[in-house]
Amino acid sequence: MALESIVRGSESWGFRDKHERVDHLEAPHDGMPSFQLRPGDAGEVAPEGLEMEHGTTTLGFKFQHGVIVAVDSRATAGSYIASQTVKKVIEINPYLLGTMAGGAADCSFWERLLARQCRIYELRNKERISVAAASKLLANMVYQYKGMGLSMGTMICGWDKRGPGLYYVDSEGNRISGSVFSVGSGSMYAYGVLDRGYRYDMSAEEACELARRSIYQATYRDAYSGGTVNLYHVREDGWVRVSQDDVADLHQKYKNSE
Repeated sequence: MALESIVRGSESWGFRDKHERVDHLEAPHDGMPSFQLRPGDAGEVAPEGLEMEHGTTTLGFKFQHGVIVAVDSRATAGSYIASQTVKKVIEINPYLLGTMAGGAADCSFWERLLARQCRIYELRNKERISVAAASKLLANMVYQYKGMGLSMGTMICGWDKRGPGLYYVDSEGNRISGSVFSVGSGSMYAYGVLDRGYRYDMSAEEACELARRSIYQATYRDAYSGGTVNLYHVREDGWVRVSQDDVADLHQKYKNSE
């Protein structure tokens, strides 16, 4: 009896047969203001797809003692701050790191898939995969989906037999080797600090401070970056996590030092 009343009541709730065409959606008539959502009225053009808005600041650079990687930790959905504690450095293996910029799901999925492929390579060949080969694997994988809506701008950083390596890879299949990269909405601010202070012969302490200050300045000017500054150092014996600093604490530190 209860099931019969539910089935009969579904007609008044606006439920239709699954084969019936629906030209518009109507709000339930429960005293609330009525409205209609139509796929597109005359003279209007419906959007082609979902427009993703995202922002972050990540950077990486090579110097005489290895590779420094620094990222912020803020995740945004348009103007909404979704999280302040996102881990934007993906640990591929003890000698390889990947960064996240763009869509969090895309970066996380493809770099975790890359980690699996790197492990398979290691088991088959009895040696670690090189940084160049790992970045090429990632570029080849995402190139198959070019133009299909992926959003990813990552840096692959590591140390192999040829020394420290740093590559930029994005969702269009681009792959670029370089010494200094910054990716994300706050990258222009980070580049401003990096270009002024970067030297290849820096000490490890100087390099860490430069990266930390670069990310801080980006979070200060870019609303889509913030949270904490996570810092990694890739060395010959593998990567180490150097520090995690709240940008509010860094603001006070740099303000007091002026």
